[in-house]
Amino acid sequence: MTRSTTLKSAEDIAGAGLLDPARLEEIEKVTQQYVLAITPDVAKLIDPADPEDPIARQFVPSARELETTLEERADPIGDHAHTPVRGLVHRYPDRVLLKAVHVCPVYCRFCFRREMVGPQGDGMMTAEELEAALVYIRSRGEIWEVILTGGDPLVLSPRRLREIMHGLATIPHVKIVRFHTRVPVVDPRAVNDDLIDALTASGKTTYVALHANHPRELTEAARSACARMIDRGIAMVSQTVLLKGVNDDPALLADLMRAFVETRVKPYYLHHPDLAPGTSHFRLDIAEGQRILAALRGRLSGLCQPTYVLDIPGGHGKAPIGKCAIRAEDGAYRVTDFSGGEHVYPPNP
Repeated sequence: MTRSTTLKSAEDIAGAGLLDPARLEEIEKVTQQYVLAITPDVAKLIDPADPEDPIARQFVPSARELETTLEERADPIGDHAHTPVRGLVHRYPDRVLLKAVHVCPVYCRFCFRREMVGPQGDGMMTAEELEAALVYIRSRGEIWEVILTGGDPLVLSPRRLREIMHGLATIPHVKIVRFHTRVPVVDPRAVNDDLIDALTASGKTTYVALHANHPRELTEAARSACARMIDRGIAMVSQTVLLKGVNDDPALLADLMRAFVETRVKPYYLHHPDLAPGTSHFRLDIAEGQRILAALRGRLSGLCQPTYVLDIPGGHGKAPIGKCAIRAEDGAYRVTDFSGGEHVYPPNP
């Protein structure tokens, strides 16, 4: 097995030199429960000589995935509680998630939908299910944004993406269509003119939210893929998960956020890891996450500042959890600057 094809089994990753053959049996047990896929572009980023390689940690299975904790759950952010029709999640008043497909080009080992994705997962929406979702969206004038997620919507064919966009184009109150994807990073050659054309529709503004967690993921090929979309008028924002052993370091996270901005991708969300089964080895304490984020404030351009968020278990939505810089005190406020100094506002006369 070479790194020229997508690796889809424990034997594949061992054959590519990314797994010690002595661990083959234990990793096969993991892949029987959670799907595996590593594209050639990702495989090339992994340093097999580094046992702590941050790219490998994201994509190469670990036996620790079979260890679950009491607080973990199959649907950690409560998608199912807010699903009025199959494939649609309506958690917030003005936007919905449209989960057209549950397949990805790669499978992150920390994925919060790991129980739903892959060949054994929730599958692809049928034409009838998509039409039912569009009927629901059409009937609710408060829906301003439709977010295509899954799975990774950019694994769909351009023909299928055009069908979805043409359906949304007939709904006047939908103004924004957003795609959540890893494709520009993990399979940049797939971002061609045909795909880009399929992401736009008359009367809609298209955003692409790019998921990347380490600066090494933003290769020249990935940056070029982003440029092809941005140059065609598609706006891009970022999504990053704060992961122990991957990016839980202020300097590394700063490098990632600067790399996004240099690529014309606006940093958007820094997610605290969700309570998905078998992912405790990726989670750090929220106080540590706040410390890391605080280290970015004032030391990086405002363009580089993501919002640190927690998806509240049970389907209650996202909450910003960065440490607050201001608190009320004696009829005024005490404000902490980026160096840790405290100041009264308004200032004393």
